[in-house]
Amino acid sequence: MSLSMAEKIRVVLGRRNMSITELAGALGQSRQNLSNKLARDNFTTSELAAIAGILECDFEAYLIMRDTKETV
Repeated sequence: MSLSMAEKIRVVLGRRNMSITELAGALGQSRQNLSNKLARDNFTTSELAAIAGILECDFEAYLIMRDTKETV
């Protein structure tokens, strides 16, 4: 079973003992805005990179072409 990105963020928040309100503040947005993004699981790559940085995690997003193994 794979977790959605929102679920992964919530797991790391719990492990870091950080609230959604604290993460929202660090991102410079309202708690409500972040809660809405989590509910819809709707993040840009740059938002995910920023969240990862705040949560002291690495974030990688790429596609690997099956035929050539090229990473895009």
